[in-house]
Amino acid sequence: MARDHFESASAASEQRPPSTQADPFAEHRRLLFSTAYQMLGSVTDAEDVLQDTWLKWHSTDQHTVTHPKAYLVRIVTNLALNRLTSARATRETYIGPWLPEPLLTTPAAAEETELADTVSTAMLVVLETLGPVERAVFVLREVFGYTHAEIGEFLDRPETSVRQIAHRARSHVQSRRPRFDTDAAAREAVTDRFLAACRGGDLNVLMELLAPDVTLWNDGGGKITAARRPLHGPDHVARWLLGVLAKPILTGIELDAATINGELGLVGVLGDLLVGAITFDLVDGRIQNVRFQVNPDKLSGLAELVNRHGPGTQR
Repeated sequence: MARDHFESASAASEQRPPSTQADPFAEHRRLLFSTAYQMLGSVTDAEDVLQDTWLKWHSTDQHTVTHPKAYLVRIVTNLALNRLTSARATRETYIGPWLPEPLLTTPAAAEETELADTVSTAMLVVLETLGPVERAVFVLREVFGYTHAEIGEFLDRPETSVRQIAHRARSHVQSRRPRFDTDAAAREAVTDRFLAACRGGDLNVLMELLAPDVTLWNDGGGKITAARRPLHGPDHVARWLLGVLAKPILTGIELDAATINGELGLVGVLGDLLVGAITFDLVDGRIQNVRFQVNPDKLSGLAELVNRHGPGTQR
């Protein structure tokens, strides 16, 4: 299970509450952030949940808490549930396709196939189709390995009810979980060719890399001009991508590979500004689904690329 191995990077690090080594909140922060992020699909909301969790934790008589880790997970889970319930209503009026916020992850974490699957953009999209409680149960059970009894305590629900919800959520996810290649070397090779084609404006190579039924989703959230409907087919997707990259406003953009949500993807940096991220699913050696995130409000999870390392490492 990925319970204690999830590596995350958030641009809100400077807003994190002060912590010490002896503080259980600091000790389990990665787990708490991961739980909130996978329930919400939003780096910003996950950070807000952690802020509220920290406040609740430090207003509690900690000497009365027998199991701090479980207590903190319970707080995070319920705060995330409340936020997810309200967020779903907001997303119904979202302008254009809604995509999860991309998150920079470490290469070491990405090497764990199970972990890459649970934090992948494709999985987060599937989790969006679950109800709030189903999503909480699925994440706690399938990702972090908590027992039905433990989850029942977190959610104040009978164990039998949690078992039923878990079974329903698992079946739902399995029926919608996309099939994609997990071979790291194959993905790196395709990413390199995709990156070179985008940089060089090579339409033919780009079309060769795209599956016949490829679909592209573009999330601008009404903040940035973006396609408000999915694009279908290699010719349409390739021409649209190259057309966007050729716009005068993007003159000088640097495209670089980065490990996003456990998988290699691309980021676009213009000067010192992060302007977009591309993630994709690889099926039978070709790119099946492309997700283009350009909403500036949803790029904070990748800001470390600019803040700490500059535009990235050219391939």
